[in-house]
Amino acid sequence: MAVYTEVSPEALDEMMQTYDLPAITSIKGIAEGIQNSNYLLDTQHDRYILTLYERGVSGVSTDELPFYLNLMQHLSGKGVICPTPVARRDGGLLSEVADRPAALVTFLKGLSVRTPKPHHCAELGAAIAKLHLAGQDFPMRRKNELSIDSWQGLFSANADGASTIVPGMEIEISNELERLNRNWPKDLPYGIIHADLFPDNVFFLDQKLSGIIDFYFACNDFFAYDLAICLNAWCFEADVSFNLTKSRALLDGYQSVRPLTAQEVDALPLLCAGAAMRFLLTRLHDWLHRVPGALVTPKNPADYLRRLRFHKNTSVPSDYGIGL
Repeated sequence: MAVYTEVSPEALDEMMQTYDLPAITSIKGIAEGIQNSNYLLDTQHDRYILTLYERGVSGVSTDELPFYLNLMQHLSGKGVICPTPVARRDGGLLSEVADRPAALVTFLKGLSVRTPKPHHCAELGAAIAKLHLAGQDFPMRRKNELSIDSWQGLFSANADGASTIVPGMEIEISNELERLNRNWPKDLPYGIIHADLFPDNVFFLDQKLSGIIDFYFACNDFFAYDLAICLNAWCFEADVSFNLTKSRALLDGYQSVRPLTAQEVDALPLLCAGAAMRFLLTRLHDWLHRVPGALVTPKNPADYLRRLRFHKNTSVPSDYGIGL
């Protein structure tokens, strides 16, 4: 279970005294999640999630927490369905409990879907576009530390092991990195993106999207790159075949809220290849540096190599269903 730090009744009571909330009636550790300690808190009227940010486990530094918490508060205020940080009486969003930085956020109803259908993809597309528009006036900024500028260094650190997973992978990645660096777009619409919208970070209730969670990769980058990440995560089947119907639904859903520019449409195949490269490289690193006893089994990077090959062989944006 993803509870690294136990919270005593005394420590919880001390923290809750700084909030203007009803008394807690129950607390239960949450098994989902791999980076931090998470608890479900019940009061007489509402439910909340308490997250303790763990040292040496989460990729989130304490200095970055205000960005994520303020972003969620901002997006929620603009109508994006996401966890809303609960402010203490003094207005602060970040607390401390059990000697850990901690935050209290609202509870979202719903479940993630294991195998998305086209209507799920359409709902997601519209939600991403709303998120992009809602973040346009968010004043804080965060660089995407896992964008194209980082890929060569990440690959160089793991190149020797690549071909032990798939023969020839090292040369294939090297050649594709050269192509991406040579052609990566410079001037596309830009702003806050989620950057990690995999199906397990999106909730549905009664077939409707009921929430977006896990903003700990959120940053500033191209809007269309965020869309490319979602096309990789939502529109390939278990056998890594591309589902054009899902892709078309996702893109149509997005454009029903925020139409893409001609430049974004033209760049889509390259951005999809770049998004596949990003997750291929991070999965390659995790696969080659497995930690004994870790809670989560690393995912095979070969799945994203196959996605990358698909994108390399696309020639026009209509291969993704846009405009069809």
